[in-house]
Amino acid sequence: MNKMKMESPNLIQQNIEKIAALFPNCITETADKNGRLKKTVNFELLRAMLSEETIKDEEHYEFTWVGKKSAVAEANRPIRKTLRPCPEQSKNWDTTENLYIEGDNLDVLKLLQESYLSKIKMIYIDPPYNTGNDFIYRDNFAITSDKYAQESGQLDKDGNRLFRNTDTNGRFHSDWCSMIYSRLMLARNLLSDDGVIFISIGEQELNTLTACCNEIFGTQNKIAVFNRVTKKSSNNGNHFSPCVDYVLIYAKCLACVKEYQTGMSEEIIARYHKKDEYFAERGFYQEVGLFMSALKHGGSSYPIACPDGSFVSPPNGQPWRWNEATFLKGKAEGRIVFKKTKHSPLLDTATGTNSQWNIYTKVYLKEREESGMHPKNFSDEFQNTLAANELRNLGVPFDFPKPSAFIRFFASLQTADDDIILDFFSGSATTAHAVMQLNAEDGGTRKFIMIQLPERTDEKSEAYKAGYSTICEIGKERIRRAGTKIKEENPLITAELDTGFRVFRLDDTNMEDVYYSPAETTQQMLAGFESNIKEDRNDLDLLFGCLLEWGLPLSLPYHSEQIDGVTVHTYNDNDFIACFDRNIPENAVKIIASRKPLRAVFRDDSFNDSPAKINVNEIFRMLSPETRVKVI
Repeated sequence: MNKMKMESPNLIQQNIEKIAALFPNCITETADKNGRLKKTVNFELLRAMLSEETIKDEEHYEFTWVGKKSAVAEANRPIRKTLRPCPEQSKNWDTTENLYIEGDNLDVLKLLQESYLSKIKMIYIDPPYNTGNDFIYRDNFAITSDKYAQESGQLDKDGNRLFRNTDTNGRFHSDWCSMIYSRLMLARNLLSDDGVIFISIGEQELNTLTACCNEIFGTQNKIAVFNRVTKKSSNNGNHFSPCVDYVLIYAKCLACVKEYQTGMSEEIIARYHKKDEYFAERGFYQEVGLFMSALKHGGSSYPIACPDGSFVSPPNGQPWRWNEATFLKGKAEGRIVFKKTKHSPLLDTATGTNSQWNIYTKVYLKEREESGMHPKNFSDEFQNTLAANELRNLGVPFDFPKPSAFIRFFASLQTADDDIILDFFSGSATTAHAVMQLNAEDGGTRKFIMIQLPERTDEKSEAYKAGYSTICEIGKERIRRAGTKIKEENPLITAELDTGFRVFRLDDTNMEDVYYSPAETTQQMLAGFESNIKEDRNDLDLLFGCLLEWGLPLSLPYHSEQIDGVTVHTYNDNDFIACFDRNIPENAVKIIASRKPLRAVFRDDSFNDSPAKINVNEIFRMLSPETRVKVI
């Protein structure tokens, strides 16, 4: 019966195993701090294996900063923490499939690596802009100078240094890069192959963020930079008024992502008002000039015969919008219109003067609607006033939110059905609001995962005065109120709409301080252990802690029951069965095994002695040999 690790996956070791499968000769062994051997990579040999040339220390293109290596190492470093369920703070705990997680997003992303690996269809984040005084994050990355540590500010309860990244800090950009880089590394793992990340950012770190994303996602997977008008006008700025921010959009695998299309606006539809002999089949059409500037369109230049027998060409040898073969096909299908005009840009090929003819193509509304339109990468429809009014109507105070329609727009392009959407800088939970509203509009069953550090609100802020002591309290209350409002406004179509959320809180491991990972545990140490589980942890803590290690989603249904005087928990039918009571009767074990669960787990001290544990293994071997049995 194997013991569960109860720690986040060691991504470094996983990566070493992947390298070993490809280049076994590049794997060697070194001693760790305790003298035990462990696998490591011979990087010099690996570089030689991947290059046809002898590599020398020459100048080459590189994006780096002080602390980059530490940021990469931090993303891969395992942690011994857990997510503790908080049903009393949740809404519809038993039925919802949405999650709200309180804690440092770096640690939470590590804990989600197994359960949500390659399962997230869309990530939207609005990370703190690097303005110098508006964000706090845990600093584990760069210079480990005692002097710097003393000067850097306050410590949290775990001894992690917390500070504001002021522009007087010599590591102003480096700190921000380290903060975002490790989180994006972990986020990429969670994206599905056709997943996409949308990152809001201001001009201050736009180039820096682009460089980070180019490294992590690959320049070939960049989709676009979306520009958003934040307000109509402003008196801020020294030379130009800063009224725009940006969204960087990257795919995990661009070839796997469908092209985005939107419906046509009423303004565009109004242009389609003409009828012809094909109206019954194709509907209304509009006319589009066949000649367009070569700066905008490719094509070829060739003479076209007009109704009076003259020939015309575009000016200055520029091309038609259609090549000749397409033109001839369109003419045969009745899609070409010749019109006389006094101001034609076309040239009579015989005289070299302006012709009396202009040529147009017919574009039909029905065909255009079927194909859709690529969305533009600039918008003035999602200004900040929308967000302010939205929260004001909900009675929730929060500074500098994004409009939910803004995120809903991206979600409508990228997601459908039961896709999962993640936001790990959740703030006021705008993304959750957007997901619920979109589901109400199109009948989808998308699920959201919100992650937010429980940062305390400013005592001078309206939020604090309204009784919200942390940003998490604001976010959870917004989801409650937004969900209620959406259902009240759409009672006929939202009866099944999921507006609930399960709350989890990041905390230290469920295991006592005497707990060691399996690699660190010796037989002599085991003799001194009694219960290795902290006294303040209950069955629900242990159940969801096991889910993280088993790699199961945290949103699935479960039920608890009494069997022979002990409590048995069954997660998502038979995915997982657990019993954390002591002195479990043999009959209870037999009943659990007879249900043939995929996985089963017990406490290490659920059985009186080693023979009892051996008996459990024998019971499962006989009744359910495929079940994976572990203890914590």
